[in-house]
Amino acid sequence: SETHRMVLSLISCFAGGVFLSACLLDIIPDYLSDIGVELEARRVDTNFPLAEFIMASGFFLVLILERLVLNFSVQRNEETTPLIHSADHTHSHHHGDPESSGHHVHVDFHAHSSFRAFMLFLSLSLHSVFEGLAIGLQTTESKVLEICTAILVHKSIIVFSLSVKLVQSAVRPLWVAAYVVVFALMSPLGIAVGIGVIEARLAAGALIQAVLEGLAAGTFIYITFLEILPHELNSPQWQLLKVLFILLGFTVMAGLCFLG
Repeated sequence: SETHRMVLSLISCFAGGVFLSACLLDIIPDYLSDIGVELEARRVDTNFPLAEFIMASGFFLVLILERLVLNFSVQRNEETTPLIHSADHTHSHHHGDPESSGHHVHVDFHAHSSFRAFMLFLSLSLHSVFEGLAIGLQTTESKVLEICTAILVHKSIIVFSLSVKLVQSAVRPLWVAAYVVVFALMSPLGIAVGIGVIEARLAAGALIQAVLEGLAAGTFIYITFLEILPHELNSPQWQLLKVLFILLGFTVMAGLCFLG
């Protein structure tokens, strides 16, 4: 229904605001501080913006991996409909089709193919690992709680959309359950990698941790600015409400940062 689509869209906007706040007010400042300390300790003096370059590398890493997966899925199936596209295109498919009323930036509900569903699952799993990595690299409970909140809001929509996509693609129920379980384990895997880096206490452990924080920050930038916000704001529907929920998500996380 229209109400169902609106609720999902507003939740997605709230998640975008949460990601935006966590990214700009917490993850990036902490990363720049940590990498600055490590570079200074190793007497690395350069005019090249190395810290920002590492962050951009995380952004492009996720972008390239995801596009490789999507490109392979298109070539394999000789289809041209992308799995990720603009919100306008998504909405144009939904009118008059009650079975396709679910809306989320990750899913094209009309690309029915078990192989494409697997490619979508693989692409989203890559996101989950990097999101978990951002949690595992944190050293305080407040930061873990803040990032977990952002990811949980985002994940709740993703897992719903992924499940619908798998069912629509005629995937067997046992495989649907297997996909969802494996997808759920991807973030803990990223968390384990982050914790392992910290607990290993290597000679260059602090530097490795700082670099991984930069890559994770780049992932958050990608999710916020290339997935959630543009796909929602490109749609002409409920524009003011969407902006309000983005501001609401941002304000909630900013309040948590202010309270420490």
